[in-house]
Amino acid sequence: MKFDETAEVFKALGDPHRLKALHFLATADSACCSTGQGVCTCDVQDHLGLSQPTTSHHMKLLVEAGLVDAQKRGRYTYYTLSPRGFEVARLALSSLAAALPAAIKEAV
Repeated sequence: MKFDETAEVFKALGDPHRLKALHFLATADSACCSTGQGVCTCDVQDHLGLSQPTTSHHMKLLVEAGLVDAQKRGRYTYYTLSPRGFEVARLALSSLAAALPAAIKEAV
């Protein structure tokens, strides 16, 4: 397990605004300015109800953690979910769950 990379992913997941942004990217429909090739910064900002600098900061952390991809088009950035960060989280949790003693696994 790559501990630094894994910690960065879980830190990014550890904030309610970032979780809300991820959920929005996963469920965005054509009512926003989603092009099928990402969701516009303006829609993410409106959905989160945060200022532009704060929204940009949260999205930057999600991009750095590999949970989101960003593509600049004109004056806006469009975001899509990225499988890389989610795979890091899945592998870490699977590895840790596999190490649980059998009695604990059965209790869950």
